Amino acid sequence: MSKSVLSAGKIIGNVLENNTEVRSRVSKIFPIMSNKAILPYVYYRRVGFSQIPQKVGRGADTVVIQVACCTADYESSVELAEAVRNALDYQQAEFDGQVMRSCVLTDCDETWSDDAFVQNLIFTVKI
Repeated sequence: MSKSVLSAGKIIGNVLENNTEVRSRVSKIFPIMSNKAILPYVYYRRVGFSQIPQKVGRGADTVVIQVACCTADYESSVELAEAVRNALDYQQAEFDGQVMRSCVLTDCDETWSDDAFVQNLIFTVKI
C-alpha cells in the first residue's frame, strides 16, 4: 500500500526516537498524546495538510506537525525544544518506505498546561 502525508507522523516519531539528545531528555515520546504521560515527555501530531493538485494523480503533499515538549520547569522545556529542533529542522529522513523530503520549523509558542511547561514547535513537512 502506498503511503501518503497521513503517515508523516511515523517518520517524525522515528527521527525523535533515534535521536540520542532528545531521548536522553524525555521519559517517552508519544504520537498524539497519552493520559499516562510522565514528565518530561514529547508528543507530536498532525495539525494541518495541503496538497497541490495535479492533472494526473496526487500532487505534492505538505503536512504541518506540532511537536510539544513538556517538562516540569521552564529551562528544561526550552532545552528539550532546542534538542527537538536540532533533530528535525532542515532534515530529510526515510522510514518504512516513506521519504520526508524536508522538515522546517515554521512557528512556535510556549504555554503552561496540566502542571507542565510546554514548548510547541510547528514544523512544515514535505513528503
